[in-house]
Amino acid sequence: MKLAFRSGFVIAAVSLCAAVAPILAQAQSWPSRPLKLISPYTPGGSTDNLARLLAQKLSDVYKQSVIVENRPGAGGVVGTDLVSKSPPDGYTLLMSSLATMVIAPVVQKTAYDGLRDFTQIVLLGGPPTALAVGPALAEVKDLKAFIELAKAKPKTIGYGTTGNGTHGHIIGELFKQRAGIDIAHVPYKGAAPAVTDLVAGHVPAGSLTIASLGQQLRAGRVRALASTAAKRLPDYPDVPTFAELGYPELTSITWFGVAGPANMPAAVVESLNREIRKAMHAPDVSERLRPEGFQIGDLDAAQTLEYVRNETRRWQPIARASSARND
Repeated sequence: MKLAFRSGFVIAAVSLCAAVAPILAQAQSWPSRPLKLISPYTPGGSTDNLARLLAQKLSDVYKQSVIVENRPGAGGVVGTDLVSKSPPDGYTLLMSSLATMVIAPVVQKTAYDGLRDFTQIVLLGGPPTALAVGPALAEVKDLKAFIELAKAKPKTIGYGTTGNGTHGHIIGELFKQRAGIDIAHVPYKGAAPAVTDLVAGHVPAGSLTIASLGQQLRAGRVRALASTAAKRLPDYPDVPTFAELGYPELTSITWFGVAGPANMPAAVVESLNREIRKAMHAPDVSERLRPEGFQIGDLDAAQTLEYVRNETRRWQPIARASSARND
């Protein structure tokens, strides 16, 4: 009886080793062929630009091509879902984000779960969101005046965002709750048309990233009343934070990261995390991102996973309770 048990145990152990051995060998030789970095949005946007910047850095490090492949659709869900179903061998990676990992599974039907179905590799960081006004509200000089006007004229002030369920939308909804005002959400299909209409006065306000607003802010065509940054940005010292104006719960960034399918080899994850963090802190990269208000992350893989968990706990209840939800 004991002999049979031991024999069965040995056979099971040998089978397990046989199954794991190819994975370990593959991880040790990784990367031996080109990598794909899926950008789940159209070419030319901030996510795509960041992906191409990162791809070049990783190509230099690993001596393999890193090909950025655009798979847009459903607000980033199409490309994100594709990666969740890919082999976890480290050759298919995703430009992940707060919108696709945390908010999308709540506001629309997705086949994936942002925590269960992915390996969270590294947090890249991201820009804060700002509440800005254009020429339609030229008389509004600060956040206090905006709130007073919104209370005097409920439901008449529209604020543009890059779309339903985006970080800008959720921030706008949370601000409405905390300030006790009623302003109307105006979703756009991306940052460019939202900023264009804000500058033209077609929409009075916007809840948009500093990265999207930067050029117009510097030109004086729009005014940022407050940002979700933890502290004032060096390039925009006149823009106060929501926290210093009495809304600390609005401190946040529109973050991006790199993720892969669930159950990627630990050695591959560790290597990618290390090299991507180096790339993001390289002087040429940090200097390029600084005018966008981009706050660069510096977390290991375990810390990145915990960060995404915390963001999920923080934002999903707000998204569920907001008008962003598509039932």
